[in-house]
Amino acid sequence: MTKRSGLAQNFYLGGYNLSGDTGAGNDIGGGLAGTQDVTGIDKSAFERIGLLRDGRLSWTAFFNPEKATDIPGTTEDRAHTVLSSLPTTDRHMMWATGTSIGSPAACMVAKQIDYNPTRAADGSLTISVSAQANAYGLEWGDLLTAGVRTDTTATNGSSLDLGTGSTAFGLQAYLHVFAFTGTSVTVKLQESSDNGGADAWADVTGGAFTAATGITAQRIQTGRTQTVERYLRVVTTGTFTNAKFAVAVIRNDVRVDF
Repeated sequence: MTKRSGLAQNFYLGGYNLSGDTGAGNDIGGGLAGTQDVTGIDKSAFERIGLLRDGRLSWTAFFNPEKATDIPGTTEDRAHTVLSSLPTTDRHMMWATGTSIGSPAACMVAKQIDYNPTRAADGSLTISVSAQANAYGLEWGDLLTAGVRTDTTATNGSSLDLGTGSTAFGLQAYLHVFAFTGTSVTVKLQESSDNGGADAWADVTGGAFTAATGITAQRIQTGRTQTVERYLRVVTTGTFTNAKFAVAVIRNDVRVDF
């Protein structure tokens, strides 16, 4: 992979695409909150174990309120309407560093902490927003859709080659559904060891999201010792005429418990 800039990134929050109303990602980070020294007296070097996982995301939004011409009961992906409510419930977030299958994506289930507008002397109005992870920390994965994907009927998506053969520690996946028309759509993951050649595509055990009937965001995880094959893809089933969504996956190289 070659070096690249920070252009053409996307930011999704709770099933809304806030990319056009986001000016900067100020802080995207996570990892262990610390380590604990567990060095025995019979050792000649320190022994440490990792403690709680954590994550954080802060960004700058532009003021974009709902218009009278917007569809009643919708937010039209406008940042002010989505962010200013400051819910106390969890919010699903995905920062995609590109819009291609395989683009790295930072995913997090989090609490939105604030919504702080700043009006500068020159008249500019921006909003500082931050969120802190809840339960899972920040998870870096890869997009399984080319940014926002639109399906008008049941579809088998293009695959992602994760390389290095299979792993034995399960996966996590995130889904954002931005728009939907129909009865329901089920978004699920399939796997193959050779991109569907001699090894036919098969559903990932525990890799299906709950059927969606409108705007939503979800996180799933499989068993912690489950084998995951080299190739993954996203397929949709159900009765619908329009489903716009994005999916990212984290395939674990080591055992990860939450």
